[in-house]
Amino acid sequence: MSDQYAALRSNVGLLGQMLGQTIAQALGDSALAKVESIRQLAKTSRGGDEQAREALISELQSLSDDELLLVVRAFNQFLNLANVAEQYHTVSRSGNQGFCELDPLKQTLLRLKQSHVQEHTIKEAIARLDINLVLTAHPTEVTRRTLINKHVQLSDCLNLLELGDLLPQEQQKLHARMRQLIAQAWHTDEIRQQRPTPLDEAKWGYAVIENSLWQAVPEYVRELDETLTQELGVGLASDAKPVRFTSWMGGDRDGNPFVTSSVTQSVLDHGRWMALDLYIKDINLLISELSMFACDDALAKQAEGAHEPYRAVLKQLREKLTLTHEYLEAKITEQSPRGENIITDITQITDVLKACERSLEANNMTIIAQGQLRDTLIRCRCFGLQLSQLDIRQDSDRHAQVLGELTEYLGLGDYCQWDEQGKQEFLKAELASKRPLLPRNWQPSEQSQEVLDTFKVIAQNRAENFGIYIISMARQASDVLAVKLLLQEAGCQFNMPVAPLFETLDDLNRAPEVMQALYSDDVYRQHLGTHQYVMIGYSDSAKDAGMMAAGWAQYSAMESLVQLSEEQGVELVLFHGRGGTVGRGGAPAAQALRSQPPGSLKNGLRVTEQGEMIRFKFGLASVAKQSLHLYASAVLEGNLLPPPEPEPKWRDVMAKISDASCQHYRATVRENPEFVPYFRSATPEQELGKLPLGSRPSKRNPNGGVESLRAIPWIFAWSQNRLMLPAWLGAYQGLGAAISEYGEHTLQLMSQQWPFFRTRLEMLEMVFCKADSWLSAHYDQHLVAPQLQHFGERLRQELAQSVALIKELSPEHTLLGHQPWVRESIALRNPYTDPLNVLQVELLKRARTNSSQALDKALMVTMAGIAAGMRNTG
Repeated sequence: MSDQYAALRSNVGLLGQMLGQTIAQALGDSALAKVESIRQLAKTSRGGDEQAREALISELQSLSDDELLLVVRAFNQFLNLANVAEQYHTVSRSGNQGFCELDPLKQTLLRLKQSHVQEHTIKEAIARLDINLVLTAHPTEVTRRTLINKHVQLSDCLNLLELGDLLPQEQQKLHARMRQLIAQAWHTDEIRQQRPTPLDEAKWGYAVIENSLWQAVPEYVRELDETLTQELGVGLASDAKPVRFTSWMGGDRDGNPFVTSSVTQSVLDHGRWMALDLYIKDINLLISELSMFACDDALAKQAEGAHEPYRAVLKQLREKLTLTHEYLEAKITEQSPRGENIITDITQITDVLKACERSLEANNMTIIAQGQLRDTLIRCRCFGLQLSQLDIRQDSDRHAQVLGELTEYLGLGDYCQWDEQGKQEFLKAELASKRPLLPRNWQPSEQSQEVLDTFKVIAQNRAENFGIYIISMARQASDVLAVKLLLQEAGCQFNMPVAPLFETLDDLNRAPEVMQALYSDDVYRQHLGTHQYVMIGYSDSAKDAGMMAAGWAQYSAMESLVQLSEEQGVELVLFHGRGGTVGRGGAPAAQALRSQPPGSLKNGLRVTEQGEMIRFKFGLASVAKQSLHLYASAVLEGNLLPPPEPEPKWRDVMAKISDASCQHYRATVRENPEFVPYFRSATPEQELGKLPLGSRPSKRNPNGGVESLRAIPWIFAWSQNRLMLPAWLGAYQGLGAAISEYGEHTLQLMSQQWPFFRTRLEMLEMVFCKADSWLSAHYDQHLVAPQLQHFGERLRQELAQSVALIKELSPEHTLLGHQPWVRESIALRNPYTDPLNVLQVELLKRARTNSSQALDKALMVTMAGIAAGMRNTG
């Protein structure tokens, strides 16, 4: 590792040394010596020493069950501490001297000026800046919240150490605190005892806002405003909210029977309760600070002549906030009613704050108005009264089921059996009708009643509480019209945006046709609202057709939808359902945005932040602020310096790659009868159910096979055995077919001139740095039946061919040569991850013949540790 990473290496070493001291104190020097021996063997093995590798395997296989758990826990903790050091390094002084772009926005504005983009055009784009980050609870965050809190405190300690100028006793005190935190983590159970409920997941999302984003967002908005003022002479508008947050936690009921209408209402109540709690703290701080007596007439009147008018009006506001907080707490805890439901709209807070602001500015106290008061106003704009708006998601079949039961009750036949034209005619007629559709005495099935109850919850709340309604597996225009009708029948008084989610390859290809049918219909246009949202599914399309084919289908669908919407005069917002891993559309945010079709960011960015990526991007305030700056700069660049449209020939090349890669991917995954038994033996897919990750079941159909497995555990399982199959399967065949027909030079030209194609290749480079053939072979050798082992051998041969081809197409003829930080990051964790992989094999082997509670616990810890080592697992 080069000198620019010396500080990172030093911090990893310091934290590892402290963990070693903890292990020795807890279990004795002999336990530490065994762990250290294994670590050294793993490091030597990773360097290519075959003898060390055999010794490592032999050492690990000889461990007793109790020793297995010790070693597994040690390496899991090592990886978590390495991640703490790495995350801190990204925002540390030493890190900024290495790989970080110090001010991505300034760099973007400089590029815009150098490209002769007019200042008024830049200002218009900034005025339209709208970044909506959607926090989801997909089950890949394996680290418990109590451990995350300790890791955040460790990061704070590293920051204090780097600031320097500490007296010897101060440094000793800081080191003692770090050892305490590491000891606390060691003596804490890494694995949850129970699966989190949807409400637990929502609370986790709110905790991220409270612990990090609440501080980061005002700082980000201030810095954004200052940079724009310095560079362009004009800052953000006073009502600007360049970033806002939405959540799926407690609203995503697709395949999750635990997300009910009552859970959704409870999550809404908890969100407002927690927001009020945070605003009360802010108001208390303002009361302590705003002791001034001079004010304007309006504030004097509001304060009823009080000598300290600012404090007087803020105390009035605090009283209303407190009463509402008490009301919600009683409702949440199902206690006797108390308090009053007074604060129901964010303007009830901002009106008071703005009155204080105007008065301060009118009395030459602008410097005071620009302090804590401004921060609280920024929070009101960006977080609202819910902290995050709540999206609702449901499968299209559930809506059809409701309508099918209804039409049968009415003697009209089964809606589900009608053709698309018949469905649309019925839905449009009912949308235009002024009479109710739902009979008073009709009793639907329990499932359908739950769907209807969800629509009632929407209707009983305010529009500001919600984001959009997403329809999973949307295939026809009727899927969208059905939701509009059910919202209308529930008595919803606001026009909730409805977004079809196009997930499979066929659905993506048909997306423009479906939207054309909606846009051309007068009834739908009356219900459309100001924006049309369309969600692009990265996960299921990649699971359906492979990463290369899915990527081109996503690009083509977005390109066609942008063009269609512009022709129809509709403001389209594309919602990107990306995951953290490459197999689910994951890529560095800025890189991914720059590779999208021109015009796709015109009306803002809406993107999911999933699983453990929420913690890695937003878990620390300083990291969160940096992530927000990267998003803002990438969106501005995407709008003002859009990537070039692909040449016609390049489209032909991508069509060839897509067809060939998809054919091979599906032939392997769907058509080969050996695939399923191989998959289930070579990965811990079946054992994943024991790991209490998220509230949602891992399968849509509990009795189904691989086809019913969700995209996330599908990816997670393959990352555990280091084959990383879904992220690259079919790429070699696709690229090879294109080279045969168009020549390698054409692909190299595409890589140089087309960000979309370059990003595909870079994503593969990252995957190949994480994949490991010898570990995959080790899984096969000990877990796969002899008659199936040839299947794994063939896949690893294909992996080797794919790596060689990608290196050939890379400008540096190596993997991640232009992204040394990512490569070094992976290398940093490998010596800690390798032993966990070998141990997982041994544990799977033992657990599959003679399972026990101790083995299951150790196995779950290996899953958590490998996930920490792989980072973007979901």
